[in-house]
Amino acid sequence: MATETRVFGIRHHGPGSARSLALALERFRPDAILIEGPSDADPLIGYLAAEGMSPPVALLAYQPDSPAKAAFWPFATFSPEWVALRYATENGVAVGFCDLPATVALAVADEPGDRTDPLAILAAAAGYDDAERWWDAIVESASDADIFGAVNEAMAALREHAEHLDGEGAGQESDSAVPVVGSGTAEEDEPVSVESARITVDAHTLRREAHMRQLMRKALKDGARRLAVVCGAWHAPALEGKLGPAAADARMLKGMPKVKATLTWVPWTHSRLASSSGYGAGITSPGWYHHLFTETEQPIARWLTKVAGTLRAHDLPVSSAHIIESVRLADTLATLRGRPLAGLSEVTEATRSVLCDGDETLLRLVSTELVVGEALGTVPDGTPTVPLEADLRAQIKTLRLKQQALERTVDLDLRTDGGLARSRLLHRLRLLGIGWGRLTDSQVRSTGTFRETWTLRWRPELAISIVEASRWGTTLRSAAEAKILDTAQDPDATVGKVASALEEALLADLGGATDGLIARLESVAALDHDVTHLMSALPGLLRIMRYGDVRGTDTAALTRVADSLLVRSCAGLPGVVTGLDAAAAAALRAQIDAVHLALSARDDEWATGTWLSTLATLADRDDVNGAIVGRAVRLLCDAERINGEESGRRLSAALSVGRTAPDKAAWIDGFLGGRGLLLVHDRNLLSLIDDWLCGLDEGQFVATLPLLRRTFGAFESGERQAIGQAVRHGAPTASATGGADYDTGRGVLAMRATAEILGVMG
Repeated sequence: MATETRVFGIRHHGPGSARSLALALERFRPDAILIEGPSDADPLIGYLAAEGMSPPVALLAYQPDSPAKAAFWPFATFSPEWVALRYATENGVAVGFCDLPATVALAVADEPGDRTDPLAILAAAAGYDDAERWWDAIVESASDADIFGAVNEAMAALREHAEHLDGEGAGQESDSAVPVVGSGTAEEDEPVSVESARITVDAHTLRREAHMRQLMRKALKDGARRLAVVCGAWHAPALEGKLGPAAADARMLKGMPKVKATLTWVPWTHSRLASSSGYGAGITSPGWYHHLFTETEQPIARWLTKVAGTLRAHDLPVSSAHIIESVRLADTLATLRGRPLAGLSEVTEATRSVLCDGDETLLRLVSTELVVGEALGTVPDGTPTVPLEADLRAQIKTLRLKQQALERTVDLDLRTDGGLARSRLLHRLRLLGIGWGRLTDSQVRSTGTFRETWTLRWRPELAISIVEASRWGTTLRSAAEAKILDTAQDPDATVGKVASALEEALLADLGGATDGLIARLESVAALDHDVTHLMSALPGLLRIMRYGDVRGTDTAALTRVADSLLVRSCAGLPGVVTGLDAAAAAALRAQIDAVHLALSARDDEWATGTWLSTLATLADRDDVNGAIVGRAVRLLCDAERINGEESGRRLSAALSVGRTAPDKAAWIDGFLGGRGLLLVHDRNLLSLIDDWLCGLDEGQFVATLPLLRRTFGAFESGERQAIGQAVRHGAPTASATGGADYDTGRGVLAMRATAEILGVMG
């Protein structure tokens, strides 16, 4: 029986190509199929029939000793390659990949491929300015088993004009190159003809095609009588017809570099199939293509119904009448343009006009959620993987978490075993650089509640992060412990950095690393004489001591370290507060606030007394930046170490003659510190500030205004209104003195504007 080989030139991730390929394979009935893909991935084909395999998925190849060096080969439900794989699996047909193995692909990953976009050239010749829309109109909207002959013929015509580049010039363009629409080389998308376009085939592409021919020869030699080859349409002309002698292909492949490679299946997403994600063979509308492939009956009506559902989910008024009119408009546009079925261009215009009322913002919403869409595939549990990922899969299953491509928020109650276990898992992943979850700001650690809020989103590239993290251990716990200990052993690690690592270790329940981190913290703290470093470490340690019981962690060993840091901070603080400029004083003030808040939460009499005694020392000095002194007075007042009368006396002294207006404003800024209720309840303090402010001359007022505006602008709107009401009705005001003439009319306008800003106008 004579052998027959058919080459099916497809477009990667094209639903029309996939449907046409399914029809063609049913008609041809091959006994062997070769598919464009890494030839060393053949052992993984058997997993297609396993339970749990659901596209989109991707073949992942990486170097075991350098996991960051990796490559992906994605497949979607509507990918022709996936259709061929499923056909072979379901019909017992021998199947394999025929492209260069991953061991070679990883070694030459830096070599650029062809910059010719054949679809762009054909689209331009047909009068289209968008290759995607041309292919959508001609191929994807219909199914035809005979279309591959026409596609291969068109590609053969293009390759007759192609220039073959040698190994040194592979992927390079000369100065005379003519840009092609969609090729990525044009500054402006101007259609060009076949005659004017520069069409190139680089050396890497020639080697890939040589390897494909070699495997075709092998398949025929092994007994294949009806061989089907599924490859990108651009390669089809190089594989059709007589294969010729193998010697030339062997010489081309000789000496190609290779590296070690490990291959497996990993989940993928629709958004990562999109060309906007940087995927070279990507498409602009994976969600639309998935719909076209899966919805064979009335696809346009079903699509626009889905669009309406999405808009309704966002509380937008869309009725059945809108859907009917949008379907009619899409069909009418297709008829006017001579197309057999409405494509994405027509349904997009119908969506814009009817469902979105011309609102481009709503149209972008539809594009993001539907046209591109989001779907996360799954792979079988038995898929080859590193032990770390196996541990992660087991924990995800036990804790009933779901890997989803769309962002979702989960609230964890740390008082429950399940919530605590999920929190520890997410903290361990974050320590290992596996960014599945992001802890929402303004939650547990800053407020002291028993809840955590996480935003979860699974991304395909996290598979690489897992492989990279596997060098630290075989389980998430052991790997996180090893990594955090290694980080803390950095010779340049500061007290704050080690303290933060210790806090993260306790949040992640890394008991095996706690003792080592505490010992490291003690040694680093003993050698670090920078008071700011010591103070930066204190709040985190005090948080651990306070909330450790909530997480079931033993924090007794931290007390000795925290007390030591507090004593050293209190001893060194008076020496570092001198000679500070405004920026340095603001930074130190923030650290003082953080330590004071943490000590207040600790509620330890000795620690609080030691700290307040240090603040009292600062409050009595006149050689310290006013922002620091004012803050010390305010904290002592809040702690009831000094009363309101004493606060007023100190404020009066700070505003006395002999100090510059900016110094006085800095003192007030430090004293008030973003909280204005003190002025609302203490009319004496408000009167002192009001008297001082009204007594400023024009130059002093202009110099002081920016800082005072920042101070009062930080108050809540209700506080500002209450202060304004107090000034208007309760607090005495100073009378202006001096011989200057004042414009009463302008003053009234200024006072009225001020009253409106403060919100006290009736």
